[in-house]
Amino acid sequence: MDNFEKHIRNNAAEFDEHKADRTKMWAKISTELEKEEPKVIPLWKSPMIRVAASFLLLLGIASFIGLSIFGGDEQTQYASKELMDIDMHYKNLVSYQVKLVQNNPNLTDDDKAEFLSFMDELDAEYEILRIEMRNNLDNGRVLEAIVANYKKRIELIENLLKQINDSKSQDEDYGYTL
Repeated sequence: MDNFEKHIRNNAAEFDEHKADRTKMWAKISTELEKEEPKVIPLWKSPMIRVAASFLLLLGIASFIGLSIFGGDEQTQYASKELMDIDMHYKNLVSYQVKLVQNNPNLTDDDKAEFLSFMDELDAEYEILRIEMRNNLDNGRVLEAIVANYKKRIELIENLLKQINDSKSQDEDYGYTL
């Protein structure tokens, strides 16, 4: 490389003879740039994007329809956490008291059947209220109606148990008379 470098330095004047015409060079570059059209494809015209967007749209519509028709699991059927808490509390209370009535030896089978028919009517009313709650129809009023329904059930059970206990205590009071 040393000899090559010496040769360039010795003959530098011969290399300076021809100078590049910058204006001519830039004119040629700019005409070639103008000839080339940019290859920018808009995002919405890309076939892959169209297929992906269509797939996502169909998936979203199917999910919405599936959830609205089939509803989902038991937890999603409750309109609010408040209803779930109230429901759990009162269901346990009512089921305990119903068992007390069913296991009571002082009641006849007819009395038990009549009592259970009242409870079935209140259960049917409760299911209607739950459906209304799920449809979000004036949640506050429906929630109050659900609580009132549970209170009716409890009151009915308490009245029946009170009557049983009162009749039992009357029987005990009229034991032996001297």
